[in-house]
Order: sequence, then C-alpha cells, then structure tokens
Amino acid sequence: MLEAIFSLPLCTGLLTLFLPVRLGRAMLVAVALIHLLLTVFCWLLVPAPYLPHYFGNSPAGILVLLVTSFIFCWIAPYGIFYMREQEMHSEPIFLGCMQLFLGTMSMAALADHPVVLWIAIEATTLTSAPLIFINRSKKALEATWKYVLICSVGIALALLGFFFVTLSMDRPGIDVPLTFSALNDAAHQLDPLWLRTGFIFVLIGFGTKMGLAPMHTWLPDAHSEAPSPASALLSGALLNCAFLGIYKVHCLLVLAGLGDFSGNLLIGFGLLSIVVAGVFILNQPDYKRMLAYSSIENMGVIAVGIGVGGLGLYGAMLHLIHHSLLKSSLFLSAGNLVLGFGTKLAAQCGGMARLLPRTFIGFFAGFIGISGLPPFGIFVSELMILIGALQTGHPVAAGLFVAALLLVVAGFARIATAMAFGPVRNEVLVQEQPARTIPPLALLLASVLLCVWMPEPLYRTIVNTIAMIGGTVHG
Repeated sequence: MLEAIFSLPLCTGLLTLFLPVRLGRAMLVAVALIHLLLTVFCWLLVPAPYLPHYFGNSPAGILVLLVTSFIFCWIAPYGIFYMREQEMHSEPIFLGCMQLFLGTMSMAALADHPVVLWIAIEATTLTSAPLIFINRSKKALEATWKYVLICSVGIALALLGFFFVTLSMDRPGIDVPLTFSALNDAAHQLDPLWLRTGFIFVLIGFGTKMGLAPMHTWLPDAHSEAPSPASALLSGALLNCAFLGIYKVHCLLVLAGLGDFSGNLLIGFGLLSIVVAGVFILNQPDYKRMLAYSSIENMGVIAVGIGVGGLGLYGAMLHLIHHSLLKSSLFLSAGNLVLGFGTKLAAQCGGMARLLPRTFIGFFAGFIGISGLPPFGIFVSELMILIGALQTGHPVAAGLFVAALLLVVAGFARIATAMAFGPVRNEVLVQEQPARTIPPLALLLASVLLCVWMPEPLYRTIVNTIAMIGGTVHG
C-alpha cells in the first residue's frame, strides 16, 4: 500500500502523455484526489512497506508527503483552467509531467535508503524540467538548462556525501542495513570524521536543490519561466523534498553527538540565504522572481530553525507547512496576474485591487502571511525559531535573523503595495474565473485554520518528527 502512493502517479503520468487532452485533465484531478486519500490512509493507519529495505513511513517523510499531496489537490484543478486559458499545444506534456513530478516527490518522501532517496530527488529534476520549458521560449530554455545542470551537479555531490556516510559504517561491530532508520539506531558507533564529511557534501548537494544561498542561482529563473501551477509545486513541494535529505543526515549527526557541527552549518547557510533573498527582492522588477527569492528566504528560515534546535525545530516544521500553503497560493495568484495583465513585470500590474479584486485578496493576503504577520501561521513559526535561538544560546544568530527578515519584508511590501494600490498601467486581458481564484484562497484559509487549530494526528506527527533529536514544543 505504501509504495502505491508513488507508483500510481508514475504509471498514470506516463499514460497521460499519450491520452487525449480531455482524458488527461480528468486523469490529473482523479490522481490528485486518490493520492490524497492514499496518503491520509497511510498516515493514520501506518501500513508496513512492501520493500522495507528501501522505503519507510518516517514521521518527517509522512509530513512532507501530506503537505505535497494536499497542495497538489488544489494545484491540479487550477492547472487545468490555467493551461486552457494559455491555449498551449503542449498541454499533454504538462498533464503527464505534473503526475510524474508528484510520483517522484512522493518516492523521495517515503525513501528510507540513501541511494533510493538520491535517485528519487534526481528523478524530480528530470520530471519537472519539461514543465519549466513548456513555453518553449529562449528564456525558458536557458532556465531549464540552468536548472538541470546546476541541480544535477549538486545532487552528484549529495551522492558523494552518502558514500562518505557509508564509509562511516566501516568500523568493528557495525552490521546494520544501509537505511536511515538502522543508521539512527547505530549512530553512536559510526565514524565521526566520515559523518562530518558526508554532511558537508549532502548539505551543499541537496542545499542546491533546496535553494540555499549561494547554491540558489537556478531557482529564480526556473520559478519565473515555469507556468504558475508548476512554480507552485516547485516552491511548495520540491524544496521540501530536498530539505528532507538534509534533515535525515542532520538527525544522524545529532544522534552521533555531532549536532553542534551540523547545526552551526545550517544556521550559517540559513542566515546567508535570508540576506541574499532580501537584497535581491528590494528592487526586483519581476513579481514571479520576487516570489522565487522569497522561497530562498523561507528555506533559509527553516535551515536556521533546524540548526538552533529546541523550540526552533518545532517552529521549522510549522514553517515548512505554512510556507508550502502560502507560497503555493501566491504562485497561483501570480498566475492569475500573468493571465490578467499579460506580463510578469510588477510595474505593469498597478491597480490590482480595482481591476482583479479576487486575485488582489489572494495575493495581498498571501503577502501578509508570507511576511510573518498574523493571523497566518508563519508569524507563529518565526516567533518560535527566534525564541528557540535565544534559548539555545544563539543570540547573535537571533539578531541577524530578525534584521534579515525585516530586509525581506521591506522589499516585498514596497512591490506588493504598488501592485495592489498603484496607478493602473494595463487593461485586463483575461477576466477572473472562480476556478482560478478559489484554489489560492483555499490554501490561504488552510494556513489560517492551522494557526488557530491543529488536528491531533498532525500535531503528533510533528512532535514525532523532532522528538528523536531533542525538539520541543514548549517555550
């Protein structure tokens, strides 16, 4: 049953490439719903995997899988109406690759063997590259090649990191399978030198795919050129899968007594990512690239939360959930702006509140949420990370964290308010449709709801994800 979660979209995705467009659209929505049902079933009932040496239902993996499946359920129907408005001849490629992308991300979330995880994350690159090139423009081609080359080099470094982790097992008395769960149990017996070396390569390698600075250079181009539904998946789901690879190796180091080493590296890369994002957002003319740099910032926030530990770990997991919901919503709203104004230039999208009122609600509320303001959940997660940094003896990191976040918010606020309330520059080319405005609003509502009420099973999943390395939910 567990393997069916990724087998289903992989099989249907290949089939959809050869189906008529109408059947392909129906297949996309049906797979999204079935995938969510299978995910919830495996989350609540925890079935044993058919291939236990390769796959498992770890709390961290299930959390990433839940988030991915939930946002895909809203992105899929939006994508159908978005592509219909674009009138592209390559829609079968879009429909098929969206399902293949879902399947490879699901495989990454459920992988328990390091090499299987590496294969799955490399496969996400191959299945998502056609989505970036869907417009077949010169800029799309450049973005696609940059994405494939940079991410493939990064993932190759991650594979080298896994080889070093394997070498740490070459000590007397260690005879365990090469799985993350088995390695965690034997962590105190592993060679510290090879573990440290392995983590450096994994952090740089998967950090490239996660979008951590300075390995982030593919991300703004890819997110800007991909159609908005694909951008929502790239930012809201793919980055989480890359983070999962880093998190699993970090857990291994914490259990081996090397948590300070990996934690400090995560804090350093996280703070650098926030600062870099803030600098590039300040005068960003392209609002989709602005959202891409915001994703880099939020991956940095998660890295800082994991690095500081304690309450910061709980804040990082909350941030992962709410960032996926809010950023997916923002990219879907950005898609409405692309259709409505026919441009990705922020300066040409003035008067949004008057011309596209429902899109304005989604976009501006998303800006408020992603900026860390209540009533959205990122306010809570960033506050927890800040408190966690102070409690665990990282006051300098806490100060830099706040300063960098203010830089990002200042740049984002200037652009978002000009787009919402500035003078009208263009006429509306395509009117708003409920099918394209309901999904982003639903994702925003989910973030607000989770901020005031969290289901007990989800809370337990987060607690179980962080408990093994000393995470806490109390300040």
